Amino acid sequence: MDAANISIRRAGERGYADHGWLRSFHTFSFADYYDAEHMGFRALRVINEDRVAPGKGFGQHGHRDMEIISYVLAGALQHKDSMGTSSVIRPGDVQRMSAGTGVMHSEFNASPDELVHFLQIWIMPAAPGGKPGYEQKAFSEAERKGKLRLVASSDGRDGSVTVQQDVALYAGLLDVGQRVVHDVRPSRHAWLHVARGAVELGSEKLAAGDAAAISATGALDVAVDIVGGEAAEILLFDLA
Repeated sequence: MDAANISIRRAGERGYADHGWLRSFHTFSFADYYDAEHMGFRALRVINEDRVAPGKGFGQHGHRDMEIISYVLAGALQHKDSMGTSSVIRPGDVQRMSAGTGVMHSEFNASPDELVHFLQIWIMPAAPGGKPGYEQKAFSEAERKGKLRLVASSDGRDGSVTVQQDVALYAGLLDVGQRVVHDVRPSRHAWLHVARGAVELGSEKLAAGDAAAISATGALDVAVDIVGGEAAEILLFDLA
């Protein structure tokens, strides 16, 4: 990764909010947490790691002009929206809601006795004012084990969900010593988020909640080489 700029964002540096029923870590500025140096990365605007108590959740509220992805790590998340969608999101599922010109939705823990642990991801759309939309797809452990499985993209290729932005999102499950490599093309950028476990990125050791921003600076592709330090779940965003 010689032809790259790499910046590490440690889990303990994130914003944190404890609302009793909700414990949330904010990778980027969000709600009452503001950090001028962490307002997002390229089109990636929000990564919130949320833990919601049984039977609790976010009541109906509105969004517009944002691509919102929900990625469940444990438990089950009940989604309802003003487009008439009602679904339950479980580990392995990727949900995409395009807020576009405006949509109302609610999200609740679908279990009366188990915590739901999930990532709420916001990506700024390529253009404002689009038509609201919803999509949800399941990706098995086998599809993600020991590899980077494309789960969201601008064109929906390889069975991924479609987002209205030049971004490719990959999900991977790594055992100890397993290695995955992703090429970042010249002038492209990558954001690696460790959802669970630990990995090694070059000489850097990244634990759960840690992240790395990677920007190609040379004329050649940059190979992002990720090795499992322990059983890990990762998300990798390839961004313009």
